[in-house]
Amino acid sequence: MKRIFLISTILILSFTGIAQPTQTIRGRVIDKESKSPLPGATIVLLNSNPLIGTVTDVDGNFRLSGIPVGRQSISISFMGYRAVAFEGLIVNSAKEIVIEAEMEEQVIQGAEVEIKAYSIRDETINRMAAVSARSFSVEETEKYAGSRGDVARMAMNYAGVSAANDQRNDIIIRGNSPGGLLWRLEDVDIPNPNHFAENGTTGGPVGMLNNNLLVNSDFSQVLSLPNTATPLAVCST
Repeated sequence: MKRIFLISTILILSFTGIAQPTQTIRGRVIDKESKSPLPGATIVLLNSNPLIGTVTDVDGNFRLSGIPVGRQSISISFMGYRAVAFEGLIVNSAKEIVIEAEMEEQVIQGAEVEIKAYSIRDETINRMAAVSARSFSVEETEKYAGSRGDVARMAMNYAGVSAANDQRNDIIIRGNSPGGLLWRLEDVDIPNPNHFAENGTTGGPVGMLNNNLLVNSDFSQVLSLPNTATPLAVCST
């Protein structure tokens, strides 16, 4: 009878298995100097498979459940702080383990990262402008000789563009009349963007387009008026 009982017990244990007792490790992660909580710190049970871990809440508290009894070790890490390890913690089924981890700040010096932007001068803002057009930036208006911060005088340095008079900023493009120029600001046509301009002209002694208030603009030398050979200069923001 005893033999039958022993065999039955072995069979039952083999099918059902023996439940391994577990316990909970909880605690709080704080700054060593200020004693303030560290939310988002990572807590990992070492040598656990599958991996057991958690993160601290807004008050720096954490809780690891289902820890097998025995000697266990945990690791605590947080960005900008030295990692802390608690090794050889004796976990038993009678009582939870409560720890308070103080983390020390660690200065992390990263490698220098240099970011450079490159632009293609031939690429215009207006994608429909395929030929005889280019884009210029606000910085370029200050670099061209004799521009005086005037967009029109800056364009005089381009190939095929010349000045009608040193006292005015009328632009002659490919030998055509300055009266055929068209200025456009934010898709709005401007007859003459200059101070003290004369009727029927597109230039003047002083430009009223402040280059410091413009973004990158397009300069186009295209034939866009039907049945004419008048080029257009376009300034758009």
